[in-house]
Amino acid sequence: MRRSLWTISLSLLGLGLLALPAGADSRPTLRSQGSPPSAPAKAEPFDATDCIACHEPAVTKLRQTQHAGLEASCASCHDRAKSIEHSKDRADGKETPGPAVRSLKAREITATCTGCHEKGNQTNFAGSVHDRKDVSCVSCHSVHSFKSVRAQLKTARDSENCYSCHPQVRAKMNRSSHHPVREGKLECSSCHNPHDGSKPKLLQAASVNDTCFSCHTEKRGPYLWEHAPVRENCSNCHDAHGSNHDKLLVAKSPFLCQRCHLNTRHPGTLYDGANSLTGATVPSPGVPTVSSRSIEHACKNCHQAVHGSNHPSGPYLGR
Repeated sequence: MRRSLWTISLSLLGLGLLALPAGADSRPTLRSQGSPPSAPAKAEPFDATDCIACHEPAVTKLRQTQHAGLEASCASCHDRAKSIEHSKDRADGKETPGPAVRSLKAREITATCTGCHEKGNQTNFAGSVHDRKDVSCVSCHSVHSFKSVRAQLKTARDSENCYSCHPQVRAKMNRSSHHPVREGKLECSSCHNPHDGSKPKLLQAASVNDTCFSCHTEKRGPYLWEHAPVRENCSNCHDAHGSNHDKLLVAKSPFLCQRCHLNTRHPGTLYDGANSLTGATVPSPGVPTVSSRSIEHACKNCHQAVHGSNHPSGPYLGR
């Protein structure tokens, strides 16, 4: 009797196990427990050889640069999904536009380039005057059709690049007194850093004077007797881009000095044709009247040390 009951119990247990669905787990589970996330799909492979079939000149020029060594090739800068779609559709005869970087907004282009070029000069590009004016990297640089030896510029010289937006500076550079930029001895980048917005006027140095002193060290001082406008800013008297007056001066001497010194120790009237030849000096019998303001009697005849003096007896910059 006991054996028959034992046999019946085992049979019922076997039937219960068979009623469970395949793969069912007898352990209790929480209703809030979700299914494990699926593994992300791998990006579809992309090969630059897909591009060279149609864009041979662009890819050939690219291979001359360090961009050619990028792991993702063309897709490092161009949208991968659009590149694949463009390549497939072109193969099928469809006129699907390509993922051109120049079709993006200026900030998007800058973000693409600064993804790799985020150090050095480019660190402070965000917020600079070029960035605020929507000047992007491709406004000056070209990855596929550059013409410069360095920096992959769209022009052979960086000054020509700058002149495309700053024609008034080009005009000043053609004046009689100018820095040797058009002769090729200097470039705009000798004084300006187009990527760094942390300094005024995109200068290489912290100020106008520090920029000038990098070449004109003899004007740095310190001086015992200082000329206040010189200490303040070199551009008070000089136009760095060019002038029709000697030594890049913004005006001709003595009028240059009289813009500030109108009533100090000398007559306040201007040095002009009405009083520069006769009448200023008290006449003597038999002696022709000669003005102290006659031709070439300018301020620097007496105040030679106009930038500053270290002579104990030079408070008026006379020696």
